[in-house]
Amino acid sequence: MDTIASLFSFITTPVSWVIVQFHSLYGALFGPDTGWAWGLSIVSLVILIRICLIPLFVKQIKATRAMQTLQPEMKKIQERYKNDKQRQSEEMMKLYKETGTNPLSSCLPILAQSPFFFALYHVLNSIASNDTIGVINDRLLESAQKAHIFGAPLAAKFTDGADKVEALGSSITDVRVVTAIMIVLMSLSQFYTQRQLMTKNVDTSVKTPFMQQQKMLMYVFPVMFAVFGINFPVGVLVYWLTTNLWTMGQQMYVIHNNPTPGSKAQAAYLDRLYKHVTHHGKTRNRRERAIVKAIVAKGRDRNDYERKFINGLSKAGLAAQSDGAVVKSEAAVATVTEDGTPTTTTAAAAQRRQQPKRQPKSKRQAAGGPKPAGGVEKTSASSTSLSKSDEPQDAEPTESAGKAAPKSGGGRSRAQSGQRKGPQRPKSSSKK
Repeated sequence: MDTIASLFSFITTPVSWVIVQFHSLYGALFGPDTGWAWGLSIVSLVILIRICLIPLFVKQIKATRAMQTLQPEMKKIQERYKNDKQRQSEEMMKLYKETGTNPLSSCLPILAQSPFFFALYHVLNSIASNDTIGVINDRLLESAQKAHIFGAPLAAKFTDGADKVEALGSSITDVRVVTAIMIVLMSLSQFYTQRQLMTKNVDTSVKTPFMQQQKMLMYVFPVMFAVFGINFPVGVLVYWLTTNLWTMGQQMYVIHNNPTPGSKAQAAYLDRLYKHVTHHGKTRNRRERAIVKAIVAKGRDRNDYERKFINGLSKAGLAAQSDGAVVKSEAAVATVTEDGTPTTTTAAAAQRRQQPKRQPKSKRQAAGGPKPAGGVEKTSASSTSLSKSDEPQDAEPTESAGKAAPKSGGGRSRAQSGQRKGPQRPKSSSKK
């Protein structure tokens, strides 16, 4: 422990100074020796640290999404070079370099918090050992030792013996009950945060080993907190429970307002955005315009939720612009379907649908005039019969006329039986 303390000694003094400043504020409200004054000082320290780490948290989100995007390519590299680990590592590093992705970026907030965590641990451990540290002098040390959170001293641990706990002015039962409850809450908050990430804010269309690792961590981290939590002082448990609750709330905000593309959270967000845009007829703020701009820029690479959103805007008579704005489409017209349901389509689609209907047969016959008795409409003689002047003159006209008569009368029957339609060429009556 002395080695760890020496490594983080450069930050022990600033951490103790921040705690003392908050203690002077809360001590004026609740009393300098109360658990509320010291406990809220630790909570305020967590909030101050997490506010300073917000830029790193944003970078973590971008790095995590970039890693999710690269998972299919990483899987191909693993399958291609599964027998050559060195080549596999080289290709992975090449992929990271080409895409500008750093796998360690997702761990930045945790790594940045580590110095503050160990510094606070060393400060509280020194209070339990009755040693001054940083700007905490003898007077503040005595005040911190008197502080109790729900009956448990600020520097007491779950594994402390009865003698040490009694020296801090408490009972071992109170210490173990309070620490056990805080360890359970700390583990549950960690589990819920990871589960919320896996069930709502992960692209469900990509199945990779990365997702399996995240599912495993969802169960491993809470167990680790439960195991190591029994060795943490009450003040450190307050610190870690507060930072878990902050992480959970921060992640809920991100999932609600800036979800991962392709996730269930994005589907819910685009449904809400569609209702807002169609109600107001435009995007309301810069964040909504950024979301719409990113969807429009994807083009054919949009996922199912994004295509549904763009198609919904088109049906509502709106058009998403490349700058993220949403305007009314001038080509949108309202049409009514056969069952009376109003819909909105483009003018071209409406024109295609409004084709003239075919009139009934009775109306067409009435418009064409009365039919002859035979049921066949008469046509001009020049187009339906042969001219007499075109027929050859035979030596025996009576015989040829008699032969031609049945042919003209039976022309309709022959046409119906599959023979050649139209006027037939007369046979020559010349004698051989």
